Amino acid sequence: MAQGRRVERVAASIRREVSELLVTGIKDDRVNLAMVSVTNVDVAGDLQHCKVHVSIFGSEDDRQQALEGLRSASNYVKGELSRRLNMRRTPEVIFLLDRGIEKGTTVLGLINKLGAERLEKGDVPAGSDVEPDAEPDAEEPGLDPDADPDAAGGAAARGPAPAGPLEGDDD
Repeated sequence: MAQGRRVERVAASIRREVSELLVTGIKDDRVNLAMVSVTNVDVAGDLQHCKVHVSIFGSEDDRQQALEGLRSASNYVKGELSRRLNMRRTPEVIFLLDRGIEKGTTVLGLINKLGAERLEKGDVPAGSDVEPDAEPDAEEPGLDPDADPDAAGGAAARGPAPAGPLEGDDD
C-alpha cells in the first residue's frame, strides 16, 4: 500500500508544480490565449509516465492552440519537474484535454432550461422542489411541534445507542 500512497503524493506534487508553471513558467503565447487549469494528474505505478488533464476555457480554436502549446512545452515541463521534485527519474509528461467541466456546465444549463420551461407551462410534478401554487407543507402526521422532545418515544427516552462493531471494522 505504500506504493499507492507514494504515487498519490507524486501526482499531487506534479499537479502543484505544473499549475505553478502554467502561471509563471511556460512562456508560449499559445498557452496564454485561453485560461488553462490542471484538473487531474494520473501517474503510472512505475512513475515513468504521467497524464496531466487540463481544462481550457476559450474558443475551440484557442483550446487546440493552447493544447498544442502545452504539448510542445512538455520537455520543458519535465525538466522543471526534475529540478523541483528531486526524483531519480522524472516521468514523461503527456497533456490531455479534460472536457468534464465543460460537459458539466452544459448539463447544468440544460437542467436549468428545463426547469424554466416547466415553470412557464405550470407543469411542475408533485414532490419537486418548486411548486407554482403550492401551500406550505402540512405537518407530518404524528408529530406535534409543541411537544416535549424528551417525552416518551423521543431519543432521550430510548437511551443511548447500542455499542457495536463499526462498519468496515474487521477484528
